[in-house]
Amino acid sequence: MSDDVSRGTPPVPDEAQGVFGVERLPLAERYTELLATEGVLRGLIGPREAPRLWERHVLNSAVLAEAVPQGATVCDIGTGAGLPGLVLAIARPDLSVTLVEPLLRRTTFLDEVVAELRLDHVTVVRGRAEVLHGRSTFDVVTSRAVAPLGRLLEWSMPLVAPRGALVAMKGRSVIEEIEESRGLLQQWRCGEPEVLELGVDLVEPPTTVVRVSWADPSRIGWPLRATTTGAKRRRGGAARTSSRREEG
Repeated sequence: MSDDVSRGTPPVPDEAQGVFGVERLPLAERYTELLATEGVLRGLIGPREAPRLWERHVLNSAVLAEAVPQGATVCDIGTGAGLPGLVLAIARPDLSVTLVEPLLRRTTFLDEVVAELRLDHVTVVRGRAEVLHGRSTFDVVTSRAVAPLGRLLEWSMPLVAPRGALVAMKGRSVIEEIEESRGLLQQWRCGEPEVLELGVDLVEPPTTVVRVSWADPSRIGWPLRATTTGAKRRRGGAARTSSRREEG
């Protein structure tokens, strides 16, 4: 067993070079090492996840790059330890990536990784997605295992630029989530969701994402602003209490 493996860092799979390329692979290796060590020590990654970080977390996040246009602005809401947003930033230096995460211990880790890897095209924002509503929009708003599609629409679509899209990583229930969200999709004036399989020739299993854009870029869903604001107020007290409980 190598020293890296004995310290808990998983070996680099052969597929990693095909996903990240020769130049970016060392950055991906260092990030994965930090996840497997500091990430586990700080409670950001479960100890059982450390040996399978590449296959279950890093590679399947990196292939999200297939669904992101060149030079795009990207916002990853609820990024946690940087999945998928930080991985996407490592794979794609042409992007401008904003990582949004409410918990201090996670944003501290993200700031440290961004500084060590010199990812100048990455911004870390401590807060929930709502803190950017009405302030910023992005070409792509992404997330991974954050919430069902219905809730993601409320959090993500106010951040989607007129010609941008929500591109959320999903699992086997994606079709069911789309059907359950039909009413909300119509209210938000969204186009028909697309389900995409990414990394088909690179990772196994491929990464499933749902892509949602505006039906009419000139007529986006902001007439629902009052409804959205009311929902935020109802969640506000509980959210602030939860934040104080989790982090000082």
